[in-house]
Amino acid sequence: MPRNKNLETILNQPEVKQQAARSEVEEYLSVKQQRRWIFPRAALVGAGAGLVALAFRAGLTGLDALRNQIILEAKSSPTMGWVFPVLFAMTGVLISVFLVKRFAPETSGSGIPHLEAVLHRLRKLDWKRVLPVKFFAGIAAIGGGLALGREGPTVQMGGAIGDAIARLLKVTERERLTLISAGAGAGLSAAFNAPLSGLIFVLEEVRRDFQPIVFGAAFVAAVIADIIARVGSGPFPVFAVPSYPVPPLASLFVFAILGVASGLLGVVFNRSLLGAQQLLSRIPQKWYFPVIGAVGGLVGLIGWFNPLLIGSGHSLAEYTLKGNTALMLIPLFFVIRLLLTTTNYSTGAAGGIFAPLLVLGALLGLGVGEIAHQIAPQIVPIPGVFAVVGMAAYFTAIVRAPLTGIMLIVEMTGNYSQMLPLLVSCFSAYVVAESLKDLPIYEALLERDLKQAGITNVLQDPAVLEFTIQMGAPFAGQPIRSLGLPPGCIIIRCTDGKREWVPKANTRLEPHMRITTVVAPEAADGMEMLRKGCTAELGQSAT
Repeated sequence: MPRNKNLETILNQPEVKQQAARSEVEEYLSVKQQRRWIFPRAALVGAGAGLVALAFRAGLTGLDALRNQIILEAKSSPTMGWVFPVLFAMTGVLISVFLVKRFAPETSGSGIPHLEAVLHRLRKLDWKRVLPVKFFAGIAAIGGGLALGREGPTVQMGGAIGDAIARLLKVTERERLTLISAGAGAGLSAAFNAPLSGLIFVLEEVRRDFQPIVFGAAFVAAVIADIIARVGSGPFPVFAVPSYPVPPLASLFVFAILGVASGLLGVVFNRSLLGAQQLLSRIPQKWYFPVIGAVGGLVGLIGWFNPLLIGSGHSLAEYTLKGNTALMLIPLFFVIRLLLTTTNYSTGAAGGIFAPLLVLGALLGLGVGEIAHQIAPQIVPIPGVFAVVGMAAYFTAIVRAPLTGIMLIVEMTGNYSQMLPLLVSCFSAYVVAESLKDLPIYEALLERDLKQAGITNVLQDPAVLEFTIQMGAPFAGQPIRSLGLPPGCIIIRCTDGKREWVPKANTRLEPHMRITTVVAPEAADGMEMLRKGCTAELGQSAT
């Protein structure tokens, strides 16, 4: 497979440069045409994602209230009262895992790695099964008390809604992917009342595409979803915390220390989560559900002692953000929540890690703030502000999406005045995590998922490949613009045995024609698309 030198030679040829110029013009005209329709469709996706997120939140609120009532009544029976919260949590996790394994394995966990694989055309998305399974399995798991969050399910369900609307309206493949991306951002927006965070999350993590169409669609969907969520749940930030004053400039080095601690402990979280998944994957099939039930039972038992430690952790986070958690309890709470989150996620139940990460970050931040306050109270007068910043720093260290982390915390807490401390801590956390050569958690989970699925066509360098269009192949007789090739996968030369030319978007691929393609690393999925599209029988490869 020729690599960079051959690629550079080809791309520098005049005819290739001319093709690139034509492609830019055609892309501009295509985008101009798409804008007429993509925004109303994105608004429809946002409305659907907002309604689903609202219903999902209502279901979780109801089960949370029921769980807390069961725990409260169980306290009246000190000897056997613990049985009821244990059975409640066991039932929740078993129902969730059963639904996932039986009907839609791709809904396991947060579902965000699966959505990223879909957008890279490495996996398929069947919204008809993803949407109902994720909805009910997520309510069962999180409502049962597992230390998981609702944002992952809403992101995946939002993407599923985008896919449903795209298929209903019969749009092009590129538009379908754009609507899926918009739905994912709308799901996050509705989950946290954070429209800008939903938009940035799409651009920075999910799609990593700053094209105007993607930006506009994600923006429209996120705003519409947020409006619907606020109508149903209220216009207030997710966390009811004080608006802290701007800390002294002298405290910035303490925020940098917080970032370093977040980076180190973020790596610990990532490796613990992957290790827990590896450990649970080795359990024999006949023992899997008993072990999963035991994990749920442990969650229920912990909840019987302290309800704040289980579930999504919203109450614990809000309590910590107000600076009310005692310093001596912070290490204990941190370790318990870290172990619960990593083990609960690894069960395969439906639930995300956004909210649990924020809880851990708040605990870590308050711990650093309290210690600094005791050492130098004039520099750190209010320890609680470190809990706010700690959430963003810890999120950045684990997900490696600093813009999303900063904007998410600002929108969720209303503390817009903490921008400089947020930047300092998140930068420090990012640098530390990157220097330890630790993969971002969603990238690591995606890599693990693709490996288990046997998908290995992930490039490290650009590749130049040649294919022959066989008689009866899917691409035979099709114009290039209709192939749906991912960005970064381009056809640079065609030959029919008599002449060679640089194709245009409307060039029709005929049987026996030979094509030369360039596939960038980020478009590695295009290799499989080209192989399948050019061959009449699966299993034949490029020459």
